[in-house]
This record gives sequence, structure tokens and C-alpha cells, in this order.
Amino acid sequence: QVQVVESGGGLVQPGGSLRLSCVASGIRFSSYFMYWYRQAPGDQREWVARISVNGATSYADPVKGRFTISRDGATNTVYLRMNNLKPEDTAVYYCKIAGVWGEGTLVTVSS
Repeated sequence: QVQVVESGGGLVQPGGSLRLSCVASGIRFSSYFMYWYRQAPGDQREWVARISVNGATSYADPVKGRFTISRDGATNTVYLRMNNLKPEDTAVYYCKIAGVWGEGTLVTVSS
């Protein structure tokens, strides 16, 4: 059974940084693209970033240049490094692997 667990969210001031982690189990990690999404209060879930099996990355326009997605095959973990955070980045962040979603981790950007 595939399980996906996110962590690393929290409260951060504007301009600050956070690193989110997503650990996958029950899956051949190296065979899948991995995705980060987010959902702000009252909004639909939106795609944030993607990393392919060979490490190629892609980002949504609002986060380009500020967020970095990476993966570690040794620990079955995908990361999302978020720099220069803005209040509009406030959302629950979700990881998706092989069609399976995690429960999400809340990021709040506020002074």
C-alpha cells in the first residue's frame, strides 16, 4: 500500500524560508514523477512543482525563481525548498506520487 506523508510546514514571516519534505513508502520511488500542489483557503488546489524520474523540474509561474523541488532516492523523499515566501503562499501543501495524495502540511506566511 502506497503511503505519502508530508512535513515541514509552519508559520514564517514574509521573506522567510521553509523546506517541506514528503516521504513515500510502498512504491518504487525511482519510477515516478513527483508533484507538489497547494490549496489556499477558499481556493481550488493548484499545481506548484514537478520533478521527473531523471530530475528534470518544472514550476508554476507564481513560484518560479523562489521554490526548488528535489528528490532523494536513498530516502524516498521529495523536497520543496521555498524562499522569499509571500503571504499569498499561505496554503496547505500536498505531495502526490503515483496518483496518491498525502494529508498535506500547512504553511502560513504572516508577520
